[in-house]
Amino acid sequence: MTGAAADLDLISAAALEAGRIALDYRARGLDVRSKPGGSPVTDGDLAVDAFLMDALMAARPDYGWLSEETPDTPDRLGSKRVFIVDPIDGTSAYMGDKPWFAIAIAVVEDGRPLAGVVHAPALDEHYTAAVGGGARRNGELIHASATRVLEDATMAGDAKLFASPRWGEPWPAMRIAQRNALAYRMAVVAAGEFDAAVSMGWKNDWDVAAGDLIAREAGALCTDPQGHRLVFNSPRARNPGLVCAAAALHPLILARTAPIDLPVDA
Repeated sequence: MTGAAADLDLISAAALEAGRIALDYRARGLDVRSKPGGSPVTDGDLAVDAFLMDALMAARPDYGWLSEETPDTPDRLGSKRVFIVDPIDGTSAYMGDKPWFAIAIAVVEDGRPLAGVVHAPALDEHYTAAVGGGARRNGELIHASATRVLEDATMAGDAKLFASPRWGEPWPAMRIAQRNALAYRMAVVAAGEFDAAVSMGWKNDWDVAAGDLIAREAGALCTDPQGHRLVFNSPRARNPGLVCAAAALHPLILARTAPIDLPVDA
């Protein structure tokens, strides 16, 4: 079994090439279609997915595979390690000629990420982490912020979420900015550019696994909204929401999110 650093080298190189493919498809004009359920997918998403599956599984044929754009099979549950991939996280930004989309790749063992990459090709930002090795952006070590109060904190998320009447205690005034890709939101929390990212409701593993490791290696905390650590490569391959925040802010956010009922597991 290869080490986490070797797996990181593999997925890092693959993500860089996948980013070039994604930008090339967008420059030529994307072919957009609807998936079952109505969400959009482009020929760029599918091309990136096919490239990554071919490249990564050729290098690690004994690993499992879980991707947003590949039909899931139970085979992955019998694998010691599994690639968890979102070929294009933030497809709406990708389609809309906005920069906030990313290729997200994680290697997971026993429910925990060992290596992770979030590559935002339109921004030339490449976030990486291997377990125990810290987190980096474009090769430079990054760290989560030291912010200790919610007032005026920077939040990567949807302003409508924080204005909802569902909260038992209203949120203070914060600086909230939308970033389409959830993995990218976690990466900018890791880099200290934002103090936290909060998202309620089910989150698929491919949206979160790579960002989870990068954020935690940078000193942030990542849990579900009730404070449970995220677990990946379960049969349903999802977690009930996300709180990714600077360490001092995390308990302050949980004080608001924990009383909210988690979504029912259907």
